[in-house]
Amino acid sequence: MRLPRDMSGTDLAALLRRRYGYELDRQRGSHMTLTRSSGDESHSVTVPRHRALRVGTLSGIMADVAAHLGVTQDVVRRELFGA
Repeated sequence: MRLPRDMSGTDLAALLRRRYGYELDRQRGSHMTLTRSSGDESHSVTVPRHRALRVGTLSGIMADVAAHLGVTQDVVRRELFGA
């Protein structure tokens, strides 16, 4: 499955919020830091607030989320973007 080429940082943050429970922790300039807390463990991911994320940036964020959740990138891709 291909990654979307027109995904904005704001849209990705909204998907991560809805699907995995990440919350906006802080924003500095054009970068948002989203944090997910579960019990005594927390995970943060930085998402650029750009109109269209580069494919490598989107892939890197998804790899980070997948590693934290203990699943493959394909699982995260399917859960976020369907199909």
